[in-house]
Amino acid sequence: MKMRRAVLYEQEDLRIEECEVPEIGEGDVLVKNKISATCGTDVKIYKRGYPLLKPPHPFGHEYSGVIAAVGKKVKNFKEGDRVAVHNTAPCNHCYFCKKGFPSMCEDMLFNRGTYAEYVKVPERIVEQNMFLLDDSISHKSASLMEPFSCAVYGIEECPIHLGDVVAVNGAGPIGLMFARLAVLKGAHVIVTDKAQNRLELAKKLGVHEILNITDIEDSAYAVKAMTEGGRGADIVIEATGLINVWESSVKMARKAGFVLLFGGTKEKSILSIDATLLHYSQVTVKGVFHTTPRHVRTALELLKMGVIQSDDFIQKEYPLEKLEEAILEHAAQKVIKNCIVY
Repeated sequence: MKMRRAVLYEQEDLRIEECEVPEIGEGDVLVKNKISATCGTDVKIYKRGYPLLKPPHPFGHEYSGVIAAVGKKVKNFKEGDRVAVHNTAPCNHCYFCKKGFPSMCEDMLFNRGTYAEYVKVPERIVEQNMFLLDDSISHKSASLMEPFSCAVYGIEECPIHLGDVVAVNGAGPIGLMFARLAVLKGAHVIVTDKAQNRLELAKKLGVHEILNITDIEDSAYAVKAMTEGGRGADIVIEATGLINVWESSVKMARKAGFVLLFGGTKEKSILSIDATLLHYSQVTVKGVFHTTPRHVRTALELLKMGVIQSDDFIQKEYPLEKLEEAILEHAAQKVIKNCIVY
C-alpha cells in the first residue's frame, strides 16, 4: 500500500513523495495520522539544517492519530485507538539514564517523519511515550504534547516561587507555553518579543506585562527597569535560540537570579558571559535540552485539563501538499503554529 510523506533533501528543498506504508515489527504500532503540527525546530531544520540530522531525511515530529495496526507483542493498544505519540524514547540503560538524566540518553531513539499519512511507532516509544486519548481531548490538542512536554520539563528546572518575577524572552510556541506555566506557578510574568500578535496572545494566556523590543537597543536594561528597584528578574527563560538573546537573558537576572537557556542555537554558536557579573552577582545559568517520559505524561495530563488551548496555538489547517506554505507562514511569525490535516 502506498502513502505520501514529506522528505527534506537539502535546506529549503522539501518534497512530498509517494512511498510504501512502513512495515511494523512485533512490538511496533502503525498510526494513521490525523494532525501534524508545525514547529520552530522544523523551521530551523528547513532553513539551516540540524546538527543531529543529515539530509535527505523524513520530516516532522509533532502529531496525533489513530492506530491502524499493532504488532503481535503489543499489549496495551489495539487497532482503532486514538493516541498521542511522542517522537523519542530514552534507552533507560546508559550512564545518563541511570543517573536520572534521560534527556541526555546516549542512545536516544528519535522517530522522524511525521508529516506523513502513516507513521511507524517503534516498540521503545510504544512502551514509554505513546498514550491513549479519551474523548476529552482532540487530536489537534494532542499534537501539542511534544513541545508542551519540553516546556513542562524546562519549567520544573526553574526554582520559581510564588510572587517571583519571571521574564520569558520569545513569544513563539515554546515561549508562550513557558509563560503560561509560569503564570500557573504564581509568578509575575513578563514576555518580550518583536511580534505584537504573539505578545497579545501572551496577555490572553495570563501574562502580566509584555514588551515589544523591536525598537529597544538594550532589552536587558528595559526588562530590569520593569522590576522593583531595577534589580532584574528572579527567573529568566530564553526561548528564541538566538545567541544575542541568550546573552541579554543572562544580563536580565537579579543578583542570585536564575537563567534558563532553552532555545537551540545555530551550530558552533559561542556564548559570551561577563565573568565578573556571573561571579559577584552569583547568577545561575542552566541549559536544558528536550524532555523526559515523566514530563511527556505530565504534559498530556495538563492538556486534558485545558491548561492551554489548541485554538490559541494552531491557527491554520493545510493539506500535506501545502506543507511548505505552512512552514513558511510559521517562520514569518504570522501564526503561532499551523497544522497539516489528513
